Amino acid sequence: MSYSVGQVSAFAGVTVRTLHHYDKAGLLSPSGRSHAGYRLYSDADLVRLQQILFYRELGFSLVDIAAILKDPQSNALEHLRARQRQLSVRIARLQRLAEVAERAIEVQQTGVSLTPQERFEVFGEITFDLSYATEAELKWAQSEGQREAMARAAAHTKEDWRQLMGEAAAWRAELLAAFDKGEPNDGERAMDLAEEHRLHIARWFTSCPPDMHWRIADDFIADPRAFALVVPPSQQRPGLAAYLCTAIHANTARHAGRRTDSEED
Repeated sequence: MSYSVGQVSAFAGVTVRTLHHYDKAGLLSPSGRSHAGYRLYSDADLVRLQQILFYRELGFSLVDIAAILKDPQSNALEHLRARQRQLSVRIARLQRLAEVAERAIEVQQTGVSLTPQERFEVFGEITFDLSYATEAELKWAQSEGQREAMARAAAHTKEDWRQLMGEAAAWRAELLAAFDKGEPNDGERAMDLAEEHRLHIARWFTSCPPDMHWRIADDFIADPRAFALVVPPSQQRPGLAAYLCTAIHANTARHAGRRTDSEED
């Protein structure tokens, strides 16, 4: 039995344009012609179309589908297994995104609602990049420290935020002063500032052992959005992120030395 392009389009749920595209791509060419020269699809053509639509639904490219259909016995299973792995990763990521969205909703519901004016009063130039916050949540979602930080942040009152941001601003001014004066990034002053930063995190968000602080410092170098949470772009200097990162690394090493000394005692 033969079917016209319009008939196939109707019961297959694809546009005529799509069928023409499959024809031009060499994926599915009608095997028959009417007396008037119109293309006609056979039952075998429809079976092939079902296969194409199946693989398209799984997200395969037309190039991959062509390779599978060229030699289904050798290619189909391998491609399907690879796609299964990709879909599993994607499903897991989407699940984590859903969890992040749920937690974000909870924070919005339980946190303090601030007007735009109040937000500026409290946070000043510090802005929270939603894309970075989401990626950070995905990265550290399994961390007890991340869960604790989210819970404590949600519980902060407006006055809590005002106090902690005030402390952060005072610390930032000292960091900029040390940097501008040329204090060595592994010197006592820089390491003391790094330690104050670590204790600030522990006081307001989550316990922050030196090794965790080291990883946070690496983020300052790897992602400008992370450093912008510490020093707004308008106050940044070239090399400042690396300066703080080195100071934190040096302070971490200082802590390790103290533990070693105490063990020797």
